[in-house]
Amino acid sequence: MAQRLAGKVAIISGGASGCGAAAARLFAAEGAAVGIIDRNGDLGAALAAELVANGHKAAFAVADVSRKAQVDGAVAALQSALGDAHVLFNHAGTIVIKPFLETEEEDWDFLFDVNVKSMYLVTRAVLPQMLRAGGGAIVCTSSISAVYATPNEVLYDATKGACHMFARAIAVEFRDRGIRCNAVCPGFIDTPHGQREVRELTAMGVDVSDAAIKAAQGRFGQPEDIARAALYLASDEASFVNGAQLFVDGGFSAV
Repeated sequence: MAQRLAGKVAIISGGASGCGAAAARLFAAEGAAVGIIDRNGDLGAALAAELVANGHKAAFAVADVSRKAQVDGAVAALQSALGDAHVLFNHAGTIVIKPFLETEEEDWDFLFDVNVKSMYLVTRAVLPQMLRAGGGAIVCTSSISAVYATPNEVLYDATKGACHMFARAIAVEFRDRGIRCNAVCPGFIDTPHGQREVRELTAMGVDVSDAAIKAAQGRFGQPEDIARAALYLASDEASFVNGAQLFVDGGFSAV
């Protein structure tokens, strides 16, 4: 079977760990030269070195993706190392879990910077490369939380709703210039992010027990589940999929 990203350059923000790292490994195995952007320099450098040691082409650039100068510098460094990007996986993100009336303006600004502004900054930096290359595919990590609210996650839910619409709007504006943009929407995934969410919600009395998650989505999702969905959306197999939201949640959103 032909490699689905052969000859392409793929940039992954938040690519040093969790679902981002799973995607980096999978994209590389499918033939892509992989550029990783992450604020964790040690993990990012180690992953890039692992990929190179396994015979793949990869590079890492450290950046806080909520800061324009750092994003622009990282994207430029990856372009210099790998060439113009054909694929962008906007995966970087985090979570704030608090009762709404205990959230502060700083919490709001922080979470929108990391989860939403980062998508704007990275996409803004990478899109000109895709246009020079004659087209490209963008995948944005949204969440079931874009459309299914959870107590104590008002800020997080709002940011993921914005990610949803960001992907749709980019798809519409750039469709006729060869750019596709879609959102992948994970359910509860077994990553440090997912485990932290479960731990903090449980402490606040929200039932996210193993039994509750099994009832809602069958099992905890794995990083590779999200990576495979992102690969599909990034590949030519999804050439007529644009502006869509792909829920990867074991049926959570089907109820």
